[in-house]
Amino acid sequence: VRLMESGGGSVQVGGQLLLSCVASGYTGSSCMGWFRQAPGKEREGVAFIRSTGSTIYSDSVTGRFTISKDNTKNTLYLQMNSLKPEDTAMYYCAADYDPYGGRCIRRNPSDFDYWGQGTQVTVSS
Repeated sequence: VRLMESGGGSVQVGGQLLLSCVASGYTGSSCMGWFRQAPGKEREGVAFIRSTGSTIYSDSVTGRFTISKDNTKNTLYLQMNSLKPEDTAMYYCAADYDPYGGRCIRRNPSDFDYWGQGTQVTVSS
């Protein structure tokens, strides 16, 4: 599985961005999600979607971010609204085989073998 993100950029507080992640290779029965990592901080699981379509979000983005997937285009999205300076980070798309949903539930970066190269999001006040 190969993943390639796009859509990052610089926005002001309260703005919005749409991140995309195109996946090549088999992604069935998988968990796909978005992590982010700010300088000096650990990689954080932000939003995840199971092959069933169910979604999981971190508390820090619930109500502001929406994860979705277009299976016809093999593309994962992250719509980010009401952006805050603390959302500034490198955002990574990740995926792995997850037939029972455990990887999505745990949101642990060490559980994922497939990663994109990252796309930078910067929110300024």
